[in-house]
Amino acid sequence: MRRGVVAATAAVVVVAALGGWWLARQDKAPQGAPKGAGAPVPVTVAVVERRDVPVRLRANGTVVALQSVDIRAQITSTVREVHIREGQTVAQGDLLVSLDDRAEAANLKKAEAQVDKDRADLANGQRTLERQRQLFEQKFISQSALDAAENQVETLKGQLAVDLAAVEATKVALANTQIRASFAGRTGAIGVRPGSLVQPVGTVLVTVTQIDPIQVAFTLPEKEFPALQAAYAAGPVAVEASPDGGEVFKGRVNFLDNAVDTTTGTIRVKAEFDNRAARLWPGMFVNVTVAPRTLQKASVVPVQAVQTGPESRFVYVVGEDRKVSSRTVKLDYLDAGIAAVTGVEPGTKIVVEGAQNLRPGSTISSGESKAAAGKGGAPEDGEKGKAGGKAPS
Repeated sequence: MRRGVVAATAAVVVVAALGGWWLARQDKAPQGAPKGAGAPVPVTVAVVERRDVPVRLRANGTVVALQSVDIRAQITSTVREVHIREGQTVAQGDLLVSLDDRAEAANLKKAEAQVDKDRADLANGQRTLERQRQLFEQKFISQSALDAAENQVETLKGQLAVDLAAVEATKVALANTQIRASFAGRTGAIGVRPGSLVQPVGTVLVTVTQIDPIQVAFTLPEKEFPALQAAYAAGPVAVEASPDGGEVFKGRVNFLDNAVDTTTGTIRVKAEFDNRAARLWPGMFVNVTVAPRTLQKASVVPVQAVQTGPESRFVYVVGEDRKVSSRTVKLDYLDAGIAAVTGVEPGTKIVVEGAQNLRPGSTISSGESKAAAGKGGAPEDGEKGKAGGKAPS
C-alpha cells in the first residue's frame, strides 16, 4: 500500500516538472510581429473630384392618353352605316357612323316650309300695315285699327323667329345623325353594326383615344416637390421614359397635381411625349427618370469607396506616408456608380478598391488611379451594399 502511494506521488512530481519546463520554454520563445505591421496592402486609389451632379429621380410610370372619349348617339335612331374599322387612325372631323336621317330630313323640310310661310305672312302684314297708315293719315280709320295692324306685324315677326329657331334645332338633330371624330386618335372596338338601334343613353358606338402626343403618369416623394415646382416654373423639365429593356423617350413635365396624397406622401406628376411612331401605348408601364435639381460643385467619389461603419459612413484617405486614415462622410447622393459626399475635399486621394483589408494606420501599395465617377449605368449590387443601400436625396 505504501509503495503504491509513493509511486503515485513520484508520477505527479514528474508531470509537474515536465509542465514547468514546457512553460519556461514558451516564455523564452520569440514573440510575433506587432499587430498591424507587415507588408503594404495592395489597393486602388482615386482622387476626389468636384463637379455639378444632376439629381435623377426614378419612378415607375403608366402611359395614359391625353384624352379618350366614348362616342354615343345623341338621338334615338338606327345605324345606317359604319364608316370606320376597329383600330383605325382617324383625323379630327372624320365621319365615324351614320344614323338613319330620314325623319330628321323630313322635319327640316317641314320647318323650312313653315319659315317660308311665315315670311310670306309677314310680307303681307307689312303691306297691310302700310295701307292702314295711309288711311289713318287721311282720317279714314281710327287709331285702334292702326294699332291692330301694327300688332299683327309684330306677331308675325315673332312667329318667324320661332320657326327659324325650329329650323336650327332640326339642323342640329340632322347633324347628330352624322357622328364624327372630335379629335385625331385611334378607334377601339366598335359596339354597333348597321341596323342597330341606338339611344342617347345606351351602347357605346366606339371609343376614340388620342395617341399622339401621349402622357406618362407617375408619382414622386413630396420632399422633392419644392425643387420640382421651382424647375417647372422656370421652364420645361426634361423627362425620360422607357419600357423595360426598350428605347428611351424624351419628354417634358406638363402637369403637377394640386395636392399631395396623404396616404403615400407622394405627388402625382404627368409628362408629355411625342408619339408619332406610336411606340408608347396607353396602359404600358415604363421607367421614368427626371432631374429637377443639381448639386452644385459636389465632391464626387466612386461609389465603392464609401464604406459603412457601425455609426456612420467613411472613406479611407491616403496620407503622404502612404498610410490610410478613416474620414467620416455624409452621403448626399448616389447614382450611376458615383457618390456625392460631404466631409472630404476635392483633390484628396482615397482608397477605392481593397478597403476591406485596411484599418486606420495601414500602409498601402496603390495601383493605377481610377476615375472618380463612372460613366456607365447604375452601380452593381455589391457597390450599393458598400455604400449602404439607397442614397439620400
